[in-house]
Amino acid sequence: METIVWEDFKKIEMRVATIIDVQDFPEAKKPAYQLMLDFGPELGTRKTSAQITRRYSKEELMGQQVIAVINFPKKQIANFMSECLVLGAVQKDDVVLLKPETKIPNGLQIG
Repeated sequence: METIVWEDFKKIEMRVATIIDVQDFPEAKKPAYQLMLDFGPELGTRKTSAQITRRYSKEELMGQQVIAVINFPKKQIANFMSECLVLGAVQKDDVVLLKPETKIPNGLQIG
């Protein structure tokens, strides 16, 4: 494991968002959803792809708050441009999303 300094950590923009749309992503190499996330009025909405189909249904994800990194470069995944990265704990092919334990305002920074 590489050690980083506090200044490196401060560069990562992790924010709270609410999932407002979930679509299947059949073009992805591994099973995934296309998510639309609402980061609040200042940051707006962003889309991402997430390999979370094993644990979560589309219906279950709607309205859930998650934590995402918003300052990575955009990434092309098949025919889809991902604009942020939803965070989760990964064990093999299973991902457990990182979520606030209570509802809080979208856009709040994690730090």
